[in-house]
Amino acid sequence: MTVPCILANCEFEKHGTATTLAFVGFVLVACGVALFLMRNLKPHFWWRVGIMAAGVLIFEIFTGPMWLNERLGRFAYVYTDVSWVLTLGWTAMILGVVLLVDRWKPDWSAAKRFPVYLLVLLPVVFLAEIAVVNLGIRSYSAEVLGAVRGLRLAGVPVEFFYYVPVFSALVITFYKYWAFVLDGTPLVPQRRRRWLRGVALAFTAVFLFELMVEPMVENKGFPAWSYFYRDISFLMSGFWVGIIAMGAVVVEWFFLHKPVLVRFFIAIGIMGLVALAVESWLIHGGYRVYGHSATENFTGFKTPISDVAVEVAFAIPFYLALMVCFIRFWEVVRDNKL
Repeated sequence: MTVPCILANCEFEKHGTATTLAFVGFVLVACGVALFLMRNLKPHFWWRVGIMAAGVLIFEIFTGPMWLNERLGRFAYVYTDVSWVLTLGWTAMILGVVLLVDRWKPDWSAAKRFPVYLLVLLPVVFLAEIAVVNLGIRSYSAEVLGAVRGLRLAGVPVEFFYYVPVFSALVITFYKYWAFVLDGTPLVPQRRRRWLRGVALAFTAVFLFELMVEPMVENKGFPAWSYFYRDISFLMSGFWVGIIAMGAVVVEWFFLHKPVLVRFFIAIGIMGLVALAVESWLIHGGYRVYGHSATENFTGFKTPISDVAVEVAFAIPFYLALMVCFIRFWEVVRDNKL
């Protein structure tokens, strides 16, 4: 059942053509066959599919204003132009690569296998993007087109070569972290957190993601010396790193005895509330300005007290979930020499 849509950017072409509906049929059949063949590669397979799909969907919803997906059929949409068909396609593709590389090189460390995932996925995802663009399914927002250099390959901006590794890395680490939990992987408890490493990981994750979604929101009014790429500011990136560190400290001090899933939601909740308050102050102060494509997604409903669009309020925990799993995956891998 699709969610009723009252947003401005819901006025896009949902009805499929013969070509796009054939593409949908191909994706469904290919994913069905692929998932059926992969079902015995790992225990708890369908849980793994669900975890990977959750990571992909979080990313798609968060970055939704950056592109438009059309002509997939009215049945294919779950929220504005976010399509469960494309989510399923990305899920099967990424999960397939991860499982096959793991099976191909089981003796390699997780850190050694990780770049292989990205190298294999880069041409595969790029070819898939070329297909959806040239079939008239995918188009890019004005802000994205304004941010790219103009060079395209088969209709796809060359910046997509950057987007693919970031997208893949965040989704894969989200999946991998929860796979540790799903498998009950025995992890060596650490006596103390390595904060310098954690901050470096957090800054890396934040910078990469901020660079990708930079067309969606502009940082204004920060000191000139704080900008290090376009409108990306050390102060804004440092704010997100500080929020993540604060959440880690609170959970470590007060909730370490709780199950992993409970700790995760507590951390996201605490970080999200603080981030929402600061984001509200930044928006109302004119420091954070959302682009036209983003504001088109806003229903007009706002959160009480903070007076922030509900879409921003929901985007914050999505953003933090991807960041936290990226950081925790690499911490687990390094601490346990996996």
